[in-house]
Amino acid sequence: MKEEIIRNLDQPTQLEKLYRENRTHFKGEFNAVYPKISSSQTAQVWHQRLNYTEDDVLLVNKAQLIFIVLATFIAGMIAKIPDFTGLDPDYFFPRNIGFVVFPMLTIFFLWKQALTIRQWLLPFLIIALSAVYINFLPNNLKSDTLNLACIHLPLVLWAVLAYAFIGNDLQSTQKRIDYLRYNGNLVVMCAVLALSGALFTGITFGLFQLIGINIGDFYAKYVLVFGAPAIPILGTYLVQNNPQLVNRISPLVARIFTPIVSVMLLLFLGALTTTAKNPYTDREFLMIFNALLIGVMALIVFSVSEGTKSGVGKLTLFFLCGLAALTIITNGIALSAIVLRIAEFGITPNRIAVLGTNVLIFINLLLVSYQLFQVIRNKAEIENVEKVIAVYLPVYGLWTAFVTFLLPLLFNFR
Repeated sequence: MKEEIIRNLDQPTQLEKLYRENRTHFKGEFNAVYPKISSSQTAQVWHQRLNYTEDDVLLVNKAQLIFIVLATFIAGMIAKIPDFTGLDPDYFFPRNIGFVVFPMLTIFFLWKQALTIRQWLLPFLIIALSAVYINFLPNNLKSDTLNLACIHLPLVLWAVLAYAFIGNDLQSTQKRIDYLRYNGNLVVMCAVLALSGALFTGITFGLFQLIGINIGDFYAKYVLVFGAPAIPILGTYLVQNNPQLVNRISPLVARIFTPIVSVMLLLFLGALTTTAKNPYTDREFLMIFNALLIGVMALIVFSVSEGTKSGVGKLTLFFLCGLAALTIITNGIALSAIVLRIAEFGITPNRIAVLGTNVLIFINLLLVSYQLFQVIRNKAEIENVEKVIAVYLPVYGLWTAFVTFLLPLLFNFR
């Protein structure tokens, strides 16, 4: 190997082939022979490439770390409000689950972006009014609009978080895509932290059970209640300060799951024609159908946002385009089913919410699919797909605000 490295020092392609055949062996042999070839600029570049290490594997920002600890404590205290006040948890958490984490993350980005006091007012005003509004809605457990408001309010807070993340560049499509990318990376990081937390919990319970102590109640009241909100807060800190932790994982996740989900959706649509269950006659099936649709749409957005950063191959583009086309078909089935239910049973808050969401996703998918098709034909760049997604993003925010705040009023809170 040493002789081959010396012989091919001026042959970049051959040197790269040697490296890819056995990277570990190549590195050892190269470092052994490096003193003899150190005068070569090519050898110097390869030496840096093979032996470069980060000064800090995990970068620590002390001020932000202190903030994260305080934010985690405050989030945990918000989650414990039912314990302090005697409120029914079944009343408190459906209405206020979004306020446990989103305000803390919003403050983090407002502070990180160094925004002015005036720019802090809008998100704080929205959060405060939202908290008052959702907690003063009539406590009618059979109210569809109450359920819809509770489901969509976290999405409103997610839009407020986007405002804090984007900062002074509200018109920037790149900042909007960066926000979507942050969400994708955060999901990956939260999954890792949650699995680590689950492992720690299992070990802790096992150790205490060995000595005959049941810590279930204590653990639930004091560890889980602070640990659960800590996951997205700590995950945000890690993603923002150490992007290298997920920079390689997120594109890999996108590339793996895009073809897998494409095949799954194709098989699902095929199986749908042979089963008695369908969204036209089964209300629960229609709801699950729509949840599937939203999940696939999220994967398409995540794959595109990661693809613009790390590059997209032709095969991945074909899978993305195929996945978008299959999702359009799925969306069309869901749309026709909800329109049929409205025509047969009339308008209800749930049907309006589902119909509006499906229409918005359908339009977005058409725009994304068209741009993906243009990219495949080499008539557009992948950044055009990104721009379509970024420009459309505020539309979802406005719709969730409508469902949360106006729909209950329109239907008299029923």
